[in-house]
Amino acid sequence: MARLVLKFGGTSVADVERLRIVADRVAQVVEDGNEVAVVLSAMAGTTNQLIEWTQAMSSLHDAREYDAIVSSGEQVTIGLLAMALQEKGISARSWLGWQIPIRTDDTHSSARIEDIDGAEIVRRMGIGEVAVVAGFQGLSPNNRIATLGRGGSDITAVALAAALAADRCDIYTDVDGVYTADPRIVTAARKLDKITYEEMLEMASQGAKVLQTRSVELAMNHRVRVQVRSSFNNSPGTLVVDEEEIVEQAVVSGITYASDEAKVTLLHVADRPGVAAAVFGPLADANVNVDMIVQSASPDGTTTDMTFTVSRGDLARVQTIVEQQREAIGFQECLTDGDIVKVSVIGVGMRSHAGVAQRMFAALSDKGINIHAISTSEIKISVLISAEYTELAVRSLHSVYGLDAD
Repeated sequence: MARLVLKFGGTSVADVERLRIVADRVAQVVEDGNEVAVVLSAMAGTTNQLIEWTQAMSSLHDAREYDAIVSSGEQVTIGLLAMALQEKGISARSWLGWQIPIRTDDTHSSARIEDIDGAEIVRRMGIGEVAVVAGFQGLSPNNRIATLGRGGSDITAVALAAALAADRCDIYTDVDGVYTADPRIVTAARKLDKITYEEMLEMASQGAKVLQTRSVELAMNHRVRVQVRSSFNNSPGTLVVDEEEIVEQAVVSGITYASDEAKVTLLHVADRPGVAAAVFGPLADANVNVDMIVQSASPDGTTTDMTFTVSRGDLARVQTIVEQQREAIGFQECLTDGDIVKVSVIGVGMRSHAGVAQRMFAALSDKGINIHAISTSEIKISVLISAEYTELAVRSLHSVYGLDAD
């Protein structure tokens, strides 16, 4: 017998018929002799509709009331699934975040989970009851509903699995696993049997949409084994596990791209102490996330050009903030480019293999693709290129590193 947490996203519970299919799948897992908790999102499109209504009522809304509204979609799906399981003769009970409770901090609309008291759920699972838990929500210190932000149901599922000491957390979605690249761009992309937490975290943060970044961080910190599976077929998924579980690690496990980046270049910035703080301090205060940063000094050492990337949605705000800091920064001109993409090569095998970056740069050069900026970590190399070359770059790199399916 295993203790499992199963999570189903919006497309998996899009309507009553799909909820019945989910009930069939859960019933099979229960009949196989497992203890089961299920975490659900709202029906596809429901949260967006609730957000639209909230914004239509008040553009400067109270975040606590916002959370009360947008968290209501999950209440419907958990109640319906509990009913569907009961119709099949399976003992089941729905749980909202505050009933468990899942305790969070007080950052409404993007709260972080601080503690989950899973004792009562564990007791009920022990007597054969399925816990059907609302994703995306918890209880703040002021006893108000607090939501976890986009992708919050993934976070709920992994955190619950950690609290229940579950053997595995299965994330059911509209893809059947983690691929070496986006199959819509690279038809030769392969599904991975296993991937490390570190690789999955890099993939999630560099553009892959399979898992939410915070959920991967949680899984890695608490060593929760996660499996990405399809809601629509029974094929094996991809396991996200410790590096020690993978016998032979590939040099490169995947190629990702992020198309929501924008580039900002400040020309002829005064080369003196405190300038970087004058640039990035106000951006941090405005909650703007800065990604890649490249700086190149002039030959005489008096000025420098500074290039960095931000989310495309933040570009207009960044321009305003930088202009307000013109005197403190001392730049001559601010250039922006929203027509770019970040392409990344990811793999834990990079730690022990030389020449990975050189192969990337040579492959892009052979295709006539110019690199605007470069960023690296221990298991990742990212480059900034013009958006028009996205597909060519991803396909070329996928082939160069031997990732194409046979």
